[in-house]
Parts: sequence; structure tokens; C-alpha cells
Amino acid sequence: MSLHSQLISRLPLLLATSLLASCAAYNGTGLHPGQASIQDTVKLMGQPAMRWKNPDQTEQLAFPRGPFGLHTYMAYFTATGTLQKLENVLDPQVFARIKPGMTQDEVLRLLGPSDPHATAYFKARDELVWEWRYCDDWKQSARFDVLFDNSKGTVRSTQSIEENLLGYCSYGGCICSR
Repeated sequence: MSLHSQLISRLPLLLATSLLASCAAYNGTGLHPGQASIQDTVKLMGQPAMRWKNPDQTEQLAFPRGPFGLHTYMAYFTATGTLQKLENVLDPQVFARIKPGMTQDEVLRLLGPSDPHATAYFKARDELVWEWRYCDDWKQSARFDVLFDNSKGTVRSTQSIEENLLGYCSYGGCICSR
């Protein structure tokens, strides 16, 4: 059997292995709190989009996922670099923690980076809007917006809307997986 034939015959196995590896890296499957290190997490999930080192030496890393958003996994580490928890923060329970008066940095630490293509500035209101796509409790693609008073750099308000109400979906809605 030629080398080319051997490669072709193994192609399905290589593709399946690659797909499984990418799925594991997507949400951190295999990383265990109390055991995984920062290095383990970065090796599996890739470089974080954002990273914070706190005064107490704990660290927080943000991993946005998906071709169009929908998930951001936040990894929290002890001062010794051991994983405390890993969670998807694009969730209505986390959104409820965003309150008027919060700073942009406080919002980033809760949600990670917003979609840069959906950031907008409205001059008449001096308002900056950051947007995240997520999967809501009904498994519909939705958008969560944080509206900032641009002159103060603080949250003015928030809003959430399903994408099908924006006309982004065909009949049947925008189904996503959580």
C-alpha cells in the first residue's frame, strides 16, 4: 500500500481525533479544579483574550469561544496557579450582576471582551455600547448589550434581545446549544 493510500485510509480517524481535540479545547473539558494549572489551561484552551493578575496574586483568564461568540469561559486561579473554577460567563445570571455605575473594567472582568464588530458609539447620547452574543435559557441566540455613559466610563443600562426578534433568523428561530 502506498503512503498516499495509507494517509487516505486514515483520514477519517485523523479528522475524528482532530474534532474531539478541538471540542475538548472549546470549553475546557478535562480541566479539573484543584488540579489543573494555568499552563494546563492555556495548553488546552489556547492563549486567553484577556488576563488579570490581582493584588492577592490570584489570576483570571478569559477565553471567548465560537465563530460568532455565544460562549466566554472565565478561568479563575489561586495565588499558586491552581484552577479554582471554569465557567461560561455569557449567562443571564451573570448579566444580572451588571449594574448602573459599574466601570468598563468591572464589566470586562465579569463577561470578558465584547464583540468588537458590534461595538457602537452614539454621539447624541455620548453612549458607548458593547455587545455579546449568547445562548439564552430557551436555547435561542440572543444579544446582551451594556450601554455606557462614555464621559464617565460607567454603565448606564443593559438590554437583552433574542436574535429572531431582530430579524436575524429564518423561520423557527436561532437555535443554539448551551
